[in-house]
Amino acid sequence: MAIADAAIEQLPPRALLIGDQEIVDTSGGEYQHVYAATGKPSATVPLAGRKEVDEAVAAARAALPGWKATPADQRRNLLLRMADLVEANAERLTAVNIVDTSTPMLVSAAQLSMTVDLLRYNAGWADKVGGEVHSTWPVPAVDYSLDEPYGVVGIIIPWNGPITSIGQILGPALAAGNCVVFKPSELAPFGALLMGRLFAEAGFPPGVVNVVPGGPDAGDAIVRHAGIDKVHFTGGGATARHILDATRDTLKPVGFELGGKSAMLVFDDANIDAAVGAAVAAVSINLSGQACITGSRILVQRSIYDDFVERTAQAAGQVPVGDPTDPTVTMGPVNNAGHCARILNTIRTAVDEKHGRLVAGGERLGGELADGFYIAPTVFADVDNGSSLAQQEVFGPVQTIIPFDTEKEAIAIANGTNYGLAAYIHTQEVGRVHRVAAALEAGNVWVNGGFGIPASVPFGGVKQSGYGRLGGIAGIREFSRPKNIWIGL
Repeated sequence: MAIADAAIEQLPPRALLIGDQEIVDTSGGEYQHVYAATGKPSATVPLAGRKEVDEAVAAARAALPGWKATPADQRRNLLLRMADLVEANAERLTAVNIVDTSTPMLVSAAQLSMTVDLLRYNAGWADKVGGEVHSTWPVPAVDYSLDEPYGVVGIIIPWNGPITSIGQILGPALAAGNCVVFKPSELAPFGALLMGRLFAEAGFPPGVVNVVPGGPDAGDAIVRHAGIDKVHFTGGGATARHILDATRDTLKPVGFELGGKSAMLVFDDANIDAAVGAAVAAVSINLSGQACITGSRILVQRSIYDDFVERTAQAAGQVPVGDPTDPTVTMGPVNNAGHCARILNTIRTAVDEKHGRLVAGGERLGGELADGFYIAPTVFADVDNGSSLAQQEVFGPVQTIIPFDTEKEAIAIANGTNYGLAAYIHTQEVGRVHRVAAALEAGNVWVNGGFGIPASVPFGGVKQSGYGRLGGIAGIREFSRPKNIWIGL
């Protein structure tokens, strides 16, 4: 398979975006990006160090007074203009996202549509939030609160959704009136850099959006910086704990969108074809299982269990895996060599320690895909819910299936994890839908299908899947805080 030369030609200039400057020579060195579909280098990108983080924070703080004072309708119109530019550049952004993350064209195009919608939706909030009037007693007074931005927000995202994250996280942060220091992962920097240039083209003032790709040192500099008023982090629990330690001195608030080990409960009255399709899609079409909301623990009622396992194993073997630039492909490689090795080691450990019965996949794909980081869609049946395979987030194309007998048992198994980001229910019984959804310890529950996250709904986790919410009015409130004003009469 040849590298996607046409897509690589559409990569943006490799430079950090700080204020109105494009920075090429940086203190953080550079990173050689590798295209996961071929295992070959694509392009290098300069990385931010502490010096560049300082400069980005300074640029954001300089821009903040003017941005806070910008009338709400102007912030709204700028975000709408940004959405228009993303839509107009969708073909290029899709190509860049494929190089960045090796997400297949079909899925990348859907991510671009979602990003446009997120930007437009959050633009709509910019002129609709402002505050509240409150009752007072016992002294007569006029009392009201204003919704104010935090100021400068540090936003750190992983490599699995750099463009979508801009709509989902930067959208509400900017609509609320914050300036942003935005650190995409060094593993997927190009889409964020291109989007940064589109923000400038849309007319956002210099310093409002600063894009500083970097590694752990840049992230640490952001979370510790006294000039950062709030941090929002998407990623893993271990890093989240380091962030909490790093923010102790400044006591800055932090929002976390962390991992998941989400259960999908399939009852015996479910549409089995639909449930099988959802189970396989969760670890294939859904970013090769590299998504926080992946339903990677399938709990199936025993009366349909054997049939479900057989169908799932068969469907997993039929997933079109291959070149992400091929519009007929629905599953690409995993992101990088280290991630690929870790997933394969997880599979080997599960087999050796008998965490379950391997019924599909389990190997790295060869042939014309051998140079890329491709892992076959993998399915384990009869999985022990106490095993590491069932308890730890694999973040790859690995599905586990666990039997249950009763509704009560299914709920207990589903909740028997430290995570609580998402859950899925397949049943035709309306009463069961409401009972089970209420009992599940998860921030989001989908019933009878659907992986999408509409822009209008609050999204976030419980337990070790994080706290804070994105989406809807909750997303705006995540990046604003009330100031109360009391006026005696």
